[in-house]
Parts: sequence; C-alpha cells; structure tokens
Amino acid sequence: MFDWDNTLVDTWPIIHDALNHTFRAWGLREWTLEETHAKVRKSLRDSFPGLFGDDWEKAGEVFYGRYGAIHAEKLQPAAGAAALLQGLTDAGVYLCVVSNKKGSFLRKEAQALGWTGHFGALVGAMDAPRDKPARDPIDMALHPGGMAAGEGIWFVGDADVDMECAHGAGCYPVLIRPQPPGLDEFVDFPPALHFTDCDSLCKFTQTL
Repeated sequence: MFDWDNTLVDTWPIIHDALNHTFRAWGLREWTLEETHAKVRKSLRDSFPGLFGDDWEKAGEVFYGRYGAIHAEKLQPAAGAAALLQGLTDAGVYLCVVSNKKGSFLRKEAQALGWTGHFGALVGAMDAPRDKPARDPIDMALHPGGMAAGEGIWFVGDADVDMECAHGAGCYPVLIRPQPPGLDEFVDFPPALHFTDCDSLCKFTQTL
C-alpha cells in the first residue's frame, strides 16, 4: 500500500502553486515551499476549515480549479517509482494507493502515467467516510484484493500521517524520503523501515 504525493510522484511544486493561488484569492499570506512541505499532511476537508473557516468549501473549489489546470503538465513520477511498481506487479504483489489527494485527481494522474493497471484500488480523499490517518481508506483499498489490514500489509509513505495511519490499522509502517527520521520525529508512530527513495526500496524487495 502506497501513499501517492511525494512517495510515488513528485507533486510538491503543484500543491504549493495551487495553495498560494488560493491564499492570494483570500488575501492571506503565501507559504514558502518549506512551509508547504512541513504543513501539508491532511486532506483538504480536514485541513481547509482551519485555514479558511466557513469559506473552506469555496476555497477548496478554487484550489482544485488551479490544481486541475496545472497538474497534468507538471506531474512527474518519483525516481525509480515506475521500476518499483513494475517489479512488484511482476512478482504478483497486490498493490493499492491510499492518498489524501482528491480521489478523482489521484485516478487521473495514475491513468496519465499509465500506472492504473498496477493497482487493485486507488483510494483518495472523500472516497471513504473518513480520510487518512483514519483507517477507513485502508480497509477500502484492501477490499478488492480480499485482504485485511495487519502486519503483512506494508504501508509506504513519506509523512507522519502515513505512519500514524499504518499504526492505527496495524499495518507495517515504511518511511520513504531522502532524510532519515529525526530524533524527535515519529515518537508515537515510528517507521519500521526507512528507504531514501524508490530505487532503494525496489532493490530491497528483490531480496525478499
């Protein structure tokens, strides 16, 4: 089970652009890219009320309008992601995605990359009753494979919300990002393994 944004695809520049476009429309201070990296974790329906108050749904429409206008041309797969997915597919591993990106955008991006066939399910924000870190999308993503959450299910993601989601469902938490976990990070929901990128994860899975 994979997270999507900045795990299998590099979408920070797209998210950052769409967020600041929305902030400008509301006369709010724009974020630096570093702030976007640090603050973007939860789904829009869980994060926008705190940013835009009662206007959060309208702000969401503006954000998605901008995101939809630019994401296809700027979407880039993470280095090594295509080989990782192909290798796991060839090995007969059930693959799925649980993302806090709106489900319709998630599935459009997977289709644009030619990756849809790798996954038994692509579950995004608003697809399940609750979004990540709740376990609802995990159960939804595993259902088509006839599987249940547990230690035999790896959840691979780049953020604390992914590790929290994995722990909450009893799955095996795997962190993938260039930086190793900091001493004060992931105190409550530590990763079991850390990989710097998709290439290193791919090489590891080939040894199993």
